[in-house]
Amino acid sequence: MRKKFFTFTKYALLLCVVLCLLLTFIPGNYNVPQIQKRDGTQYWDLPAGSKIAYTLVSAGGAKKPHPIIYLQGGPGGFISDRNIKVLAPLSEDGYDVYLYDQIGSGLSDRLTDISDYTADRHKKDLEEIIKKIGAEKVILIGQSWGAILATLFIADNAEKVQGVIFTGPGPIQPMRREMQGTNPPDSLNMRKPPYSNNEANEKSKNLRAGVVGFLAKSFGIKLASDREADDFQTYLNNELNKATVCDTSKALKAEGGGGFYAQVMTVRSFSEIKDPRPKLKGLKIPVLIMKGQCDNQPWGFVNEYLELFPDYQLKIIPDAGHSISVEQPELYLKTIRDFLNQDILPQILADKSTNR
Repeated sequence: MRKKFFTFTKYALLLCVVLCLLLTFIPGNYNVPQIQKRDGTQYWDLPAGSKIAYTLVSAGGAKKPHPIIYLQGGPGGFISDRNIKVLAPLSEDGYDVYLYDQIGSGLSDRLTDISDYTADRHKKDLEEIIKKIGAEKVILIGQSWGAILATLFIADNAEKVQGVIFTGPGPIQPMRREMQGTNPPDSLNMRKPPYSNNEANEKSKNLRAGVVGFLAKSFGIKLASDREADDFQTYLNNELNKATVCDTSKALKAEGGGGFYAQVMTVRSFSEIKDPRPKLKGLKIPVLIMKGQCDNQPWGFVNEYLELFPDYQLKIIPDAGHSISVEQPELYLKTIRDFLNQDILPQILADKSTNR
């Protein structure tokens, strides 16, 4: 009887190993939307080898000298038709508006060597894009990770920035984890979002995707194809989108276009970033910081932006989460327009007493 028990246990363990191997090495299949080509898409070929897809909404009327560049979140986020629709009215105010898919996402190329997806690579791509545009100065709108990217760019290129708008800004890197414990002032009436990134990750995880991510981050190995990995990112985004709103019934359905390897490898590179804070401290750049009332990013992270940039306005957007434009598109646009179309510096100084 004992011998039969050990024999059964041995074969059961062997079966478990085989099943785990099958789950690990058989490609995943996700029933998700695929990215669609967009009419009007143009491409930049950059010196580092990046082929970048972008959309230009050309200025109407009297053209302003400083174009707007929108930096999407993620990393691995992509430009959607909704992004273009929400920001396109800024062109009516005389701004050229550029929206581009960062390398490894959207309609831009995927890199053969996934170790090349780094925060520094994204920063250098942005530097080259501004050269391509030929603008002396630009206005940056950075959403989430896009805000982090903006800080990296500004640290080395402050003279090229006319103004910057941080929306739902992510933590300046390298992250100061102690900032997570900083509470917002009660007067701001901040609220906890009903759904978290951790819940989304837990609901979406599977063994194959976990191994793919581990091999990528630990060894730079690309176990899954770009198609499979990006399909998983779309599958995951469908859950993550619920964590970016105050009302989960208003969460966007995920579209194809997210870049999985761009996401995990760029985040992996955060530990290699040279701290930009010494270069950012005290810069005289007009700054608008927009944060949703139930943003899922800890208050301490946005508080760093307030400490670093003296010429700021802070606007808390009611009944909005991390992705402000999803639930409050009109107020999102109006707040940006008000910032751009005013005599910025005096207004900033006047606003400080009410927004601290």
